[in-house]
Amino acid sequence: MAKLLVKQVRSQINCPQSQKRGLVALGLRRIGQVVEHESNPAILGMINKVKHLVSVEEVK
Repeated sequence: MAKLLVKQVRSQINCPQSQKRGLVALGLRRIGQVVEHESNPAILGMINKVKHLVSVEEVK
């Protein structure tokens, strides 16, 4: 499976609690932090929930 680099680019302040929990579930705590995940439906769903707060890049 492909790997994804997920970087938080916007603040979670003033976001709904479900989106804050999504960032925590992805392992993101601060702006500029980058985490690597396997591409699977669960991770893609979490990314879709907070797509306006993160940038995603596929690693081969």
